[in-house]
Amino acid sequence: MSTLMKEKQMAARVRPLTPGELTAEQSALYGAITGGLRAQEPQHFALTAEDGALRGPFDLMLRSPAVGTAQQELGTAIRFRTALSDRVRELAILLVAAHRDSTFERESHEAIARALGFGEPELAAVRTLDLSGFSGGERTVGQAVLELLDGDLSDASWDSASAALGLDGLFELTALVGYYSTLALQLRVFRVD
Repeated sequence: MSTLMKEKQMAARVRPLTPGELTAEQSALYGAITGGLRAQEPQHFALTAEDGALRGPFDLMLRSPAVGTAQQELGTAIRFRTALSDRVRELAILLVAAHRDSTFERESHEAIARALGFGEPELAAVRTLDLSGFSGGERTVGQAVLELLDGDLSDASWDSASAALGLDGLFELTALVGYYSTLALQLRVFRVD
């Protein structure tokens, strides 16, 4: 096992902040997260721990309220204001989580995907980046996500994805891949599960 893989299994590098520890700027961001669209939708995963601390990437966003606010707003736009269908969005997020080995994002978004009708065989396949069980637009988008995770789109995938999503939707997909890749990196570096 590599040194990085061993370190990844170690304890978190930061302790989550509880509401009583927050500055005014952090409290405003905390309120935007816990009172925003994420909190208003059916809860498939908890945003906060029992002590009120934010879970996963949301606690990390508090470390820099200016950047965290922008990041939180981008995440809200990607989750709730794009033209991507719910299933396509969750498939894309889960592919990023699998590719980046992001436990928190995988577990959180698998719960959402199950509520959208993803079956266990589909989720198991996505964990291994296997798109063979998907067809049509979902498979097209999934293939585009896998290529984006490698840094670009081939001309054939550009043609297929832009036909399936339109140029606006393809822009949204690239933003999604970038956003969830950033979260995966932050979760890994700070050793947050």
